[in-house]
Amino acid sequence: MLELGANDGLRGLSASAMKANLTEMVSHAQKAGAQVLLLGMKIPPNYGKRYIELFYNVYPQLAAELHLAAIPFMLEDVALKPELMQVDGLHPNALAQPVIADKIWRHLQPLLH
Repeated sequence: MLELGANDGLRGLSASAMKANLTEMVSHAQKAGAQVLLLGMKIPPNYGKRYIELFYNVYPQLAAELHLAAIPFMLEDVALKPELMQVDGLHPNALAQPVIADKIWRHLQPLLH
């Protein structure tokens, strides 16, 4: 499972650098014989619409280009529920973990032999 999180976006990492980093990680994982599940992430709205879209779109673009299994937004059922987020509003709390695990498992299980 590969994912660059919101912290990468919060540092202002360019979408092209992010895509290059993920591509290299996928390549290394596949050379080692691993199947890759790409976990998509979004960043907070205060970074501007253009950057948010560039950041988010890297995941589906890369999944399509490299034929990877992918979850468009790993925190889809978590991020907008304050009771599932830490005080910082960026990271899921302990209550969110089963929700995230279930979402990932539905995509990961078909990759396991």
